[in-house]
Amino acid sequence: MHTATRTGLADLIDFDDEPPSGRRPSRAERRAAASHPHDAAEPPRRRRGALGCLIGLVVVLALAVGAFFVLQGPITALIDRFTPAENYSGQGTGEVLFQVEEGDSGSSIGTRLVEQDIVASEAAFLEAIDDAPTAVTFYPGVFRLAQQMSAEAALAGLTDQSNRLENTILIREGMWADDVLAEVSAVLEIPMEELQAVAANPQALGLPPEATTLEGFLFPDTYTFDPGVTAQQVLQQMVDLSLRSFDEAGVAPEDRYRVATIAALIEREALPQDFGKVSRVIQNRLDDGMPLQFDSTVHYGIADHSDVTTSDAERADAGNPYNTYAHTGLPPGPIGNPGVAAIQAALNPEDGPWFYFVTVNPDTGETVFSTTYAEHEAAAQQFYRWLQERGDG
Repeated sequence: MHTATRTGLADLIDFDDEPPSGRRPSRAERRAAASHPHDAAEPPRRRRGALGCLIGLVVVLALAVGAFFVLQGPITALIDRFTPAENYSGQGTGEVLFQVEEGDSGSSIGTRLVEQDIVASEAAFLEAIDDAPTAVTFYPGVFRLAQQMSAEAALAGLTDQSNRLENTILIREGMWADDVLAEVSAVLEIPMEELQAVAANPQALGLPPEATTLEGFLFPDTYTFDPGVTAQQVLQQMVDLSLRSFDEAGVAPEDRYRVATIAALIEREALPQDFGKVSRVIQNRLDDGMPLQFDSTVHYGIADHSDVTTSDAERADAGNPYNTYAHTGLPPGPIGNPGVAAIQAALNPEDGPWFYFVTVNPDTGETVFSTTYAEHEAAAQQFYRWLQERGDG
């Protein structure tokens, strides 16, 4: 219970090379210089010709343009503050299954609602929570909603327990195994200790001998279980569906662990439209002996759910076996649970010479793939500009 955080950025940017941010002049620098009074009588004024008028007009225009750029930030912020948040109207159309996860906040729920096009903006959803007549409580579970609902309708749907599907769990692509176990425990009310005891013996569930956890083999899907289901039955069903998916993709049993590891990287690093290209970047770097340099693997090794970047110290920490800055080759194992599309991409990289990629606009997911480091640096500047436009640069 919680009362009222895809796929991450491409992690090949060197964030130490911050671009110079534009510095606004200080108040003293912006203050106009005061004129001293004349000691003698002012000489007779001469009439300005066309050139004088033109110069005066240019000066006025220059001052106007300068004022525009100086005030653009505050004006934009002021406009944004008083502009209503983007919102759909009505009850929406169709049916969408949405999972409230253990520990979710209004913000994390709002972000995923936008990703699934259930609500138009996170801001509208948070406003709906603020405007609710009583405190809003979110309970873990899968809820029936619709696409393009008003934020108010979505909030009502998520707080109406009649919309909650009993004993149903939705495992999203890329989720960590620990988070899957937490969802199972919260929704099915199975003690975490029982789930952990089953998960501690992966080979008993049919996993490859290399597997030391269930990571990579809890298949993303919607599961509905009978009342009284056991921890063994739940996890076995998820693993069985995963192994069947690898078989259907043509993965040999002895190659499952390697493919699961690559597919999980793809799932955590990219949006579906870029899966094939990211798969190629991974393969090109492995073939060339280059470190992968993915922040997502560093995050996994230190149990940090962040999606954006890492610190110098984290990237230099060779004690983290999942640190693909400090270690070449693949990480020791999967860093999440991949779906069918990521598995297919791992088996079929798109043709291309790319060694780098960067998501230049996290709002849209636009990602630029580069062959040389110089090209990559130029693309990274687009990301820095995106940060600056948001006031984060």
